[in-house]
Amino acid sequence: MNNHTSLLEFSHFPVMLNEVLKISSPSKGGRYIDCTFGGGGYSKEILKFTKTHVQAIDRDKKVLPIAKKLERKFPKRFKFYQKTFSQLDSISNGYVDTVIFDLGLSSIQLDDLNRGFSFKSDKNLNMCMGLNKISALDAVNNLSEFDLKTIIKILGEEKEAFKIAKNIVKYRSEKKILNTAELVQIIEKSKKKNYFNKINPCTKTFQALRIFVNKEISELIIGIINATKKLKPGGKILVVSFHSLEDRIIKYFFTNFSANKSRPSRYLPEKNFVDNALFDNYTNRVLRPSKEEISKNNRSRSAKLRFAIRSKNKFEQPGGMLKKFKKLLDLEAINV
Repeated sequence: MNNHTSLLEFSHFPVMLNEVLKISSPSKGGRYIDCTFGGGGYSKEILKFTKTHVQAIDRDKKVLPIAKKLERKFPKRFKFYQKTFSQLDSISNGYVDTVIFDLGLSSIQLDDLNRGFSFKSDKNLNMCMGLNKISALDAVNNLSEFDLKTIIKILGEEKEAFKIAKNIVKYRSEKKILNTAELVQIIEKSKKKNYFNKINPCTKTFQALRIFVNKEISELIIGIINATKKLKPGGKILVVSFHSLEDRIIKYFFTNFSANKSRPSRYLPEKNFVDNALFDNYTNRVLRPSKEEISKNNRSRSAKLRFAIRSKNKFEQPGGMLKKFKKLLDLEAINV
């Protein structure tokens, strides 16, 4: 993808599209927020139903040509904003019927080898989704060994984080790490050979650095809180996640702030808790992509879809979210 034309012609497969449409029911009309516009897959399908209105956000400026084309086609029903999840508060004054998140990397980002997301290239070590303050290049060359180890271990869930961090620091003491190929070399030399593991040895470290550079955990937590604030009673929030950290956050939010959550204390009246619940009864049901979808789009294989329905209660800040995930939030706040 070297120009706007190739980007506009980019083949995009929105993950679990059929399930998203079934749950959100665009045939009934309504106002939607597509929080991860990407290639425009969800937005385009929703806009096929004439009584729908879509506001979309994405932090990646590379999607602007696709978004502008859709704005020209649907000038009264579609509006795009280049913003992050945490800026969701600033795009809409009224309440909406549905908010959709499709987390992780878009195919546009992953397939552009110049952006450094893929460990199958030798391009610049970047990993920026957009509206970033730092890059992966900054992180690997400036973070302390302790911080690197902690980030790789917790955000990447990498068991061999200690050795990887140690070897990154050793390598950069002689030469600055400039591209993905150099980082791949360091990781592969650090990890024990495991011929039975089908996952690339670099996957978890790249995931950790990407999450850290883009503050993905912080953005997700603030984003889903802001999204819930924008939902009308009976409105739906849908989240497609791709790794356990994301899914853990979504599950905790939907479960612990729903009407059927057990009382946090036996001394607290049950009625008080139900009256403050952000969501109606949450079933904790997880939807997975079909075998047919996985065969057509292998990147969907790890996807999980959860959704919750907004209660009629007045919105109150779920302060417990920030406390619960303080360790992750503090980790992303480390200065580089």
